[in-house]
Amino acid sequence: MPKNMGAIDRIVRLILAAVVALLYFTNQISGVAAIILAVFAVIFVLTSAIGFCPLYFPFGISTKKKKV
Repeated sequence: MPKNMGAIDRIVRLILAAVVALLYFTNQISGVAAIILAVFAVIFVLTSAIGFCPLYFPFGISTKKKKV
């Protein structure tokens, strides 16, 4: 699994996951919306941790800087 996520992409995903967690724990979101956003937040954290986004792979997208 080659890494296809750059540092900025990974940081943005972690920030979005943190925002979802903050909204959930302050009771700003609940119900089905909270569940759906929590699933996305978990996916964002996992993909950020491993540096690989499965959705980028089929399209050949990479936000990782290429070495010159």
